Amino acid sequence: MSLKDPKQEIVEHFLNNSLFLSPDMLDDLGSIKAEELSALVSERIKAPDFVFINKDVFEILKKNDSVDFNWHEFERSKVLCEKGRNCNIYLKFIDYLKKRDSAGIIKAPDAEILFSYGEAPKKKEAQDFVALFNARFKAIEAMLRNRQELQNVMSISRVRGKKDRDTVSIIGLVSSKQLTKNGNFMLTVEDPTGIIKVLVNKNNRQAYEMALDIVHDEVIGIAGVNGDNIVFANSVIWPDIPIQKELRKCPEESYAICLSDFHVGSYNFLEENFIKFLKWLNGKAGNERQKNIAKKVKYIFIVGDLVDGVGIYPGQDSELKIKDIYEQYNACAELLKQIPKRIRIIISPGNHDAMRISEPQPVLTKDFAAAIWDLPNASMVSNPALVNIARSEGFSGFDVLIYHGYSFDYFIANVESIRNRGGYDRADLMMKFLLQKRHLAPTHASTLYIPDVNQDPLVISSVPDFFLTGHIHKSSVSLYRNVTMVCGSCWQSKTPFQEKVGHHPEPCRVPIINLQTRDVKILKFDKA
Repeated sequence: MSLKDPKQEIVEHFLNNSLFLSPDMLDDLGSIKAEELSALVSERIKAPDFVFINKDVFEILKKNDSVDFNWHEFERSKVLCEKGRNCNIYLKFIDYLKKRDSAGIIKAPDAEILFSYGEAPKKKEAQDFVALFNARFKAIEAMLRNRQELQNVMSISRVRGKKDRDTVSIIGLVSSKQLTKNGNFMLTVEDPTGIIKVLVNKNNRQAYEMALDIVHDEVIGIAGVNGDNIVFANSVIWPDIPIQKELRKCPEESYAICLSDFHVGSYNFLEENFIKFLKWLNGKAGNERQKNIAKKVKYIFIVGDLVDGVGIYPGQDSELKIKDIYEQYNACAELLKQIPKRIRIIISPGNHDAMRISEPQPVLTKDFAAAIWDLPNASMVSNPALVNIARSEGFSGFDVLIYHGYSFDYFIANVESIRNRGGYDRADLMMKFLLQKRHLAPTHASTLYIPDVNQDPLVISSVPDFFLTGHIHKSSVSLYRNVTMVCGSCWQSKTPFQEKVGHHPEPCRVPIINLQTRDVKILKFDKA
């Protein structure tokens, strides 16, 4: 029987194998035998001379089959840290090691999901819709109360008690909008205390032009003059995005990609072009500059319509190459598997995916999309969702708002300023419009939705750094008040339906966001 102290025995054993153990390791070894611990370390570390092992390194060794890098530099960085001189290099080493998987490949960076809808299903009642609109009103009212023009806002019931020609300001939900025979706009606005008419005169150009874009059910502010059960508007105020929002930038060069609308399963799915994109992403295509960008891609957002679906519209069956929804998702997963594992993929659904069309849509269901769920570097979120990426020490990261864009069809058809200035070819106008309203589908009829009694999940409650959408099959990049707006392209050629309604899709465009500079470039993969 050995009379040696167990810790002394372990230290001597490791010294004989050119390994140093830190004091914190000795305190936590417990009953582990020196031979077992030595075998674990010697199996997984390939390095000359002496190697320093502490708790940080040991935890990493237990999770990795092989760890091979510059151990001498690591030891030097540890010494500097212990002397209190500089811990940054040591912490970067540890961060690097923690991001490696069992094959020694860098793991995909994390994405913090700030909001992803997941309410348990339950029977909906009429009162739920009332509760939803009350929740919407309260959320947007709080935003409008921060506006200088509405510092003295009052309820509609109090306005009725004011004298004629008194200056008043109100916040209300627009229940109707009409053009009078004199060419003015007459609004009916309500809040929890009552209803009142608001006249926007055509001679007030600024207010009138804003009134042109007012839609039913949105919440707005009005500053004006009181009349006999009417307010004569001097100005119309939207909740909007603050002008002074900071344009945040990542301290290190890295990239994010926005994709959408694959429509896997359709005869029109452009698989060869998508494979070309995957080759570039894996460093097997493109010039040196493009290959260098590919190496630094950390995030890919897929904003809905991964598959073409089944039974989405009449006659779709004749346009499907893969007629089984399970097989559509399996085929999509086989393509996504070719994305390097070091890249985090954030996936939200769209109106062609196998789930309810009503928004908010929950995450892709495992029942149909099990193969997508099995991707080790994928994160599933709802539609819409809010995700934080690229967070690091000293940098709070970027907040990314994701919305597929099903409400776009309604507003492109019904908002004159969008329809007349390009319609489906101007995703930038559509996205700016929704940011100004601080709601992804402000009109009741613009999308099917599930009423939530506690909140309206389609309210844009916090201001994002990036707003990513899809749906209209045409890529767009723009900036509005320091919010970078990116609409994904598609990977489907023009369909008979799009031909019929006059859509002009531009497939195989890939918006690539430089997170350090906030510049966005579009790579084209539309040629086989």
